Amino acid sequence: MQASRRHLICAAALALTAGSVQAQGDYPNRPIKLIVPFPAGGSTDVLLRLIQPKLGQALGQPVVIENKSGASATLGADFVAKAAPDGYTLLVGTLHHTVAQVVFPKLAYRIDTDLVSIGTLAMIPNVVVVNNTVPVKTVAELVALTKAHPDKYNYGSAGPGSAHHLIGEVFKLQTGAKLLHVPYRGSAPAVADLLGGQVSVMFDTTPSAMPHFKSGKTRPLAVTTATRSTALPDVPTLAEAGVPGMDIGTWYGFMAPAGTPAAVISRIHAETAKIMADPAVQKQLQNQGIEPLPGTPAEMQARIKRELAEFAVQVKKANLTID
Repeated sequence: MQASRRHLICAAALALTAGSVQAQGDYPNRPIKLIVPFPAGGSTDVLLRLIQPKLGQALGQPVVIENKSGASATLGADFVAKAAPDGYTLLVGTLHHTVAQVVFPKLAYRIDTDLVSIGTLAMIPNVVVVNNTVPVKTVAELVALTKAHPDKYNYGSAGPGSAHHLIGEVFKLQTGAKLLHVPYRGSAPAVADLLGGQVSVMFDTTPSAMPHFKSGKTRPLAVTTATRSTALPDVPTLAEAGVPGMDIGTWYGFMAPAGTPAAVISRIHAETAKIMADPAVQKQLQNQGIEPLPGTPAEMQARIKRELAEFAVQVKKANLTID
């Protein structure tokens, strides 16, 4: 009897293993949901409009975008962290998530343990942007103006604990600029108020900001990364503008719930890597202010770990922790 029972248990285990392998081998066999943790209309849309259809074609199943915005991109991340780890619910992970993890220490999930990296896709430099009514043309002039009128000028962000918020506060620490923080639910409404004059300054991403430079409604002063943007070659870096030590750009990548099978992660990464390696795709992205940044799951996970450590120091200096 005992031998028969052992045989039954072994047979059941083998059946489960075979079923799991077969399920992974068949992946995907239904549409994949891609959670974007921002409102529609931001820089993420520019990147995904190019990648989404190509990824769906490569995987043989539709990739359906669903916007779940709010709480500085943490609502969407929390949703994916709690989803079934089967590869059918993915997250557009970003710099915002590492910032939020440090700013909001009581989050219901952890970006480094409750989600797994699939790989980075791109890096978008942020730009110090002013409304055209702000009478400055350089970073030095902006800092001097805000010091002379400490209660007059503000900067908009995608919300408390967002990347825009961190960059703005680090900028203030580095320069002594006097800017009041005005948080929004996503970057798109903040940009709308920047154009309307209710917001003086933003540390916006290049794809979101560039159309308004061309229209003359806003003006770029510097990029926040260590190197100039391919799409804005005449705009200096903050270091070139007299603010050394700042090198923060908004990266994007795909993530999945912890426990997602390694074979599924590898499949998605392999297909996205092929898309990002296409010179035509790279050129299209660069023309819109997006720098390709293809990375492996391990490289993306290392980036997240490094940023969590670095931002913990900066957030403490800026007193940005929010319980």
